[in-house]
Amino acid sequence: MNILLSNDDGVMAPGIIALHDALQSIGNVTVVAPDAERSGFSSALTLDRPLRPVQLPNGFWSVNGTPADCVYLAMNGLFQQSFDLVVSGINSGANLGDDVLYSGTVGAAFEGRLMHTPALAVSLVGSQVRQYNHAAQYAVAAQWVRDFVKNGIPALPSRHIYNINIPDQPILDRVNVTRMGTRVQPLPIMPATDPRGRQVYWIGLAGEAAVQDTRVTPQIMTDFEAVAAGCVSVTPIQMDVTNYAVLADVENALAARGMTSR
Repeated sequence: MNILLSNDDGVMAPGIIALHDALQSIGNVTVVAPDAERSGFSSALTLDRPLRPVQLPNGFWSVNGTPADCVYLAMNGLFQQSFDLVVSGINSGANLGDDVLYSGTVGAAFEGRLMHTPALAVSLVGSQVRQYNHAAQYAVAAQWVRDFVKNGIPALPSRHIYNINIPDQPILDRVNVTRMGTRVQPLPIMPATDPRGRQVYWIGLAGEAAVQDTRVTPQIMTDFEAVAAGCVSVTPIQMDVTNYAVLADVENALAARGMTSR
């Protein structure tokens, strides 16, 4: 099995090193990742400048671009080989609910799925995770991913990926298949002044998990709820975000206004 690894935390981030070390036992692993942190880049591709892949002494490939750039390059001619699986992560911090709209971790995985290759986006969730600097601190999560891949990843339809959030704990013995939750409104922007006296702003932190409407698929736990209960959250997500349930209503409303060709 040929496995492509990428992330949005940077090519030497401890999460991707841990994942590389764990997956080597079950496949040929190639790492292509951004040369620096590219969190929040979603599925962005770099179109205004050339990309320069550089192979590092440890064999990893560093790219001066986004997570999606890295996967695009790797699967469109950077290598002679093809890949059987794309894994993005392990991200330092959660990618729960609305996070997937912004996440470079998820964007890299979706880029792999666009190339018709199964893909996983993997994140480690915990209050201390952002301070982790060593691959050993991601080892338990990496071993879980290895076992998930080794045991056979359940097939998904085209243009779907698994978004996996793993709680930061020493034993991972419970897994829930989940739906995306939602966050409350993000915290306000934070104004500041730069050294030259100019007004600047920091984007506010993400909001907390919103209270879920239990009338909506109440039997299916949200990703927030699963992680809070100490379970690995496995969420199948798709690129097609069309709301098919309201298509007819919108069509009828526009037709009533004489705005459609119907």
